[in-house]
Amino acid sequence: MISIQAKKHDNFSVEFTFGFNSKEDGITDDFSVNAWMFVPNSLDINPENYGKKQFYRDIKSNVRLITPVYLMRDIAQDSSLPLTSLRQALEKVVSNPQPSDLDAYEYHLKMFAAIFKSALRDQVAHIAAARPLESADYLVKDFVSSTRDVLKKFRALYRIIDVPTVSDKTRSLFRLCDEFMSHVVEMRTIRLIRIVDRPEFMDLIMGEREYKIAHDYGVLNGDGKHDRQLVYHRGMLKKFIESELYIRLDKKKDGVAVEQICYSIAAGLAMIFATAVAWFTQVKYGNITWPLFVVLVVSYMMKDRIKELLRYFFVHKLGNKYYDKKAVITIGKKRVGVIKEGFDFISESKIPAQVLRLREKASSVEDESRIFEEKILLYRKHVTIDDVALAENDDYPMRGINEIMRLHLTRFTQKMDNPVIPVDSVDESGNVECVDVQKIYHVNVVFQLQHDGEVEYHHFRITMTRNGVLSIDEI
Repeated sequence: MISIQAKKHDNFSVEFTFGFNSKEDGITDDFSVNAWMFVPNSLDINPENYGKKQFYRDIKSNVRLITPVYLMRDIAQDSSLPLTSLRQALEKVVSNPQPSDLDAYEYHLKMFAAIFKSALRDQVAHIAAARPLESADYLVKDFVSSTRDVLKKFRALYRIIDVPTVSDKTRSLFRLCDEFMSHVVEMRTIRLIRIVDRPEFMDLIMGEREYKIAHDYGVLNGDGKHDRQLVYHRGMLKKFIESELYIRLDKKKDGVAVEQICYSIAAGLAMIFATAVAWFTQVKYGNITWPLFVVLVVSYMMKDRIKELLRYFFVHKLGNKYYDKKAVITIGKKRVGVIKEGFDFISESKIPAQVLRLREKASSVEDESRIFEEKILLYRKHVTIDDVALAENDDYPMRGINEIMRLHLTRFTQKMDNPVIPVDSVDESGNVECVDVQKIYHVNVVFQLQHDGEVEYHHFRITMTRNGVLSIDEI
């Protein structure tokens, strides 16, 4: 199964999160993602000024393991896997720890904090979606009590390593995770308060605020320099905690060997043509003569063109089977999958009918795509995951990988009109007035997700002005 979520990341970029969930049936999973981007011609995005290199410069991808899923109340159980694994790791570093024990200690600390963050996020989303929200007392009480239980049991484990045989550096890792979890609780609970103001939520926040002050974790206090440094520190904490889930990818060009073989075949065929012409003309005209000289020059010119035409032919034929870039997914030294991606401009005649229907469905006027003479960009991605190899690499059940892809759209805004334009109008009293209206542009993106014979389509519309992205909405 493939899941997809989209959101505005900042003023000039949007973020797509793909979830590639393996079936855990012992068979390698194949996932395919095709994305058609419909860009208005007025933005001047075309193959001459926006090639593959520019596109890949505008894309940033992070690949990470999908965080194991637990309910908050299950984590609080003494027998839960996250809690017992962390407790055992702490006990091993107390006396004569080996390097592997210290690595396991850091790993289980980070995993516990990451699992806690994920469980908290899911529970907050569940409460926010409850209707009627004001009467969901049991959800509020469960959220507050389970959060406090997990924090209490986690913090109680610190006593295990609060001994002289454990270094300050080792203990500081625990404090970093504790600070991160406290910050996540405050941040997520504030989001709940913005939806429904319950005194239980404020009690939880104030309790964590007092805890952070007591443990010198730092809280926002209105001091610009202090707050700026604290926000930076929290960003580093997030990267530190989630570092165990992120996977490094070394990308390289795909199909290099096959490409070179095809280029060699093209050169060989061109040489066969030139040699055949030279042999034929020499047989006919004998020794070097003016006609032979002219024919050899023309044949050399034809040979060069034939070689280039054949190279062009092979490149476009290979483009359907091979990709621009290829990256091997590894955890430690174990290969668990491969990601391939490709990009090109295509014509409307090569777009599936279903994709065209989805594009036209969002049009405000008939044949909108033709009116704007939209340029069509195709981004392809193919992911394979060996679920057996994936399961062998971790102490927690791993369901697959997430890819967080950010598309930067600064280049798209360079030739837009002014972000605000004056429009003459008449108000209800019959007075003529000038109204400032945002000049917007739409970039439509249609995704086709394929896995195990199942196909899904998702259509997103990016609304922009020259000042950047206003919103991204699923149609």
